[in-house]
Amino acid sequence: METIGLGLYFEDMPEGRQFKTLGRSVTEADIVNFVGATGMGEVLFINLDYLENETQFDDRLVPGALVLANAEGQVMQYSLQKTGIAFLGMEMNIEGPVFAGDTLYVEVEVVESRRSKSQPERALVRTRNTVKNQDGKTVMVYTPLRMMKCRDAG
Repeated sequence: METIGLGLYFEDMPEGRQFKTLGRSVTEADIVNFVGATGMGEVLFINLDYLENETQFDDRLVPGALVLANAEGQVMQYSLQKTGIAFLGMEMNIEGPVFAGDTLYVEVEVVESRRSKSQPERALVRTRNTVKNQDGKTVMVYTPLRMMKCRDAG
């Protein structure tokens, strides 16, 4: 599976195309900043004593929304710069926990790719994005539908 660069157009995203991002570690600072910015003050994310004494988790948990944001940032940075137009929707499943210090990367597979009939300079692309940790364990799967630029008007 290749690691890709910037700005893939619709023509670069045929059904079956696969690539993966480089990866990014989730830090304690990421969690604190995310929880503060979003107001997600869930005890699981802000109270280490609670985690240690009231749950089966020993390490600081990462909110699923932060896992998604991390994954989307990687996909955006490495493939959608200047070519993504809109995020239209998705289905998402969380498959396992993510902890502070985990390194996440995204394996992307194009599962739908079609040019817009009404606007031939645009297309719809759906991918299956599998988020994995440093051990190769799947922690999230989501299937975003995006509007993308076309290199030509078809």
